[in-house]
Amino acid sequence: MSKKSSPAKPLTPVELEIMTVVWNLGEATVKDVQNALPKDRGLAYTTVATMMKILEGKKIVKSEKTDRAHLFTPVLSREAYGKQSLNALTSGAFSQNPTWLVKQLLEKTDLSAEDLKEIRKLVNERLSE
Repeated sequence: MSKKSSPAKPLTPVELEIMTVVWNLGEATVKDVQNALPKDRGLAYTTVATMMKILEGKKIVKSEKTDRAHLFTPVLSREAYGKQSLNALTSGAFSQNPTWLVKQLLEKTDLSAEDLKEIRKLVNERLSE
């Protein structure tokens, strides 16, 4: 999976919801994605198919025609998208100040003791580099 490809703008909520399914499955048909979405979501097959084609046009996924359906695979990894999104958030809303971002994360979210221990571990590892 290439990490250099990236969308020009952040994914819409529906695109991200669909991409989460594709990332989780590794590869998927439109029907696979539709079946993996919450049942109460109610997205029609045609809507999911349209969204998959939009994602393909944005070069987020690629498709290959199989016997009966198109099989979609991610071009952009979840990690690469997360990094890109975080960079955009940091440079925009947080005025290129990652300290503000971390401060908001620590103050405004309900982090568990385990989350905080893991964050501490990551910071300590980074400081020792």
